[in-house]
Amino acid sequence: MKAPPVSGRRQPTAWLAALALAGLGLLLATPARAATGLTELPGQAGDGPVTVFYPSSASEQPLQRGPFTLKLAWQGEPVRGNARLVVISHGSGGNPWVHADLAGALVKAGFVVAVPQHRGDHTGGFTDPGPTSWKRRPGEVSRAIDALAQSPRFAPLLALDWVGVYGGSAGGHTALTLAGGRWSATRFRDHCEAHIAEDFPSCVGFTTRLRGDVLDPLKLSLARAVIRWRFDDVSWHSHHDPRIQAAVASVPFAADFDLDSLRAPRIALGLVVAGRDVNQLPRFHVGAVRAACGPCVVIADLPEAGHGAMLSPLPPFPPGSLEHDLLGDPPGFDRAVLPEVDRQIAGFFRQHLLAPP
Repeated sequence: MKAPPVSGRRQPTAWLAALALAGLGLLLATPARAATGLTELPGQAGDGPVTVFYPSSASEQPLQRGPFTLKLAWQGEPVRGNARLVVISHGSGGNPWVHADLAGALVKAGFVVAVPQHRGDHTGGFTDPGPTSWKRRPGEVSRAIDALAQSPRFAPLLALDWVGVYGGSAGGHTALTLAGGRWSATRFRDHCEAHIAEDFPSCVGFTTRLRGDVLDPLKLSLARAVIRWRFDDVSWHSHHDPRIQAAVASVPFAADFDLDSLRAPRIALGLVVAGRDVNQLPRFHVGAVRAACGPCVVIADLPEAGHGAMLSPLPPFPPGSLEHDLLGDPPGFDRAVLPEVDRQIAGFFRQHLLAPP
């Protein structure tokens, strides 16, 4: 007589089938990808507002911000993502909207994204660009993290012990500072004394440019005089926030850094390189950091890109304007590569923030 089957011997097949059905049920019950929510928090200590992009259960609707029509869920209910925050430091004269595509990719990957308004160096108030703003910016990033930590809507959804920072141009300078770099105004002055003709936009900003005419010597002379007068502070500037554990510097201003301070950054540091950047020549800026920093990861090397490549959506710069000449796309650059670059940036933050060593 055959012994009766031992309980469970025939169960694996049934158990796997039940598990598969349960998994299918969960899959079918899972809502579609969270929408990208949008809200604004008041800044800390007199800072400007902090714009927040986040996973939301609400539906996205067309929303006008500046010259852009974006699809976002304004004041939508937040939902839990991966519990990590990435702060975006906008460029000089910038705003959150030119980083909306990257913010959306980060939200799709589960991150909450905060964009502090940098005082005196944003679209609505362009009074203190350059070293004056660079001194303030890292503290503004830290206080943006504080704003999320004190928000009843977002604090329960976030673990703020491991935070990421992304910055482009002047925001890239912020990212390098938060990664452990130190810089000084006199190094900015010395760089411009030595290389002002080659790196003129970096030294004077969006006020004028060299055009190869009889006015160029006067422009160079006046620029040198102003820089010598304004930038004589020999102090080293740095900022340490132990919550920040990964940073990405895209086309950063970097000629004023002590490169030894970036040879071994205190945190994971990624770089985005634009080969045809005429606003911050790569050999003086991101290329110099890349050469000095052994552990740095080049997330994207875009040989045909200009300085404004990572502004997405790109503002409608008037043809012939300084902004168009310095930030517009060079002929031949294909913006179709940018979604993949955004995914690579999100992947860098996933790697270094979701599974800390």
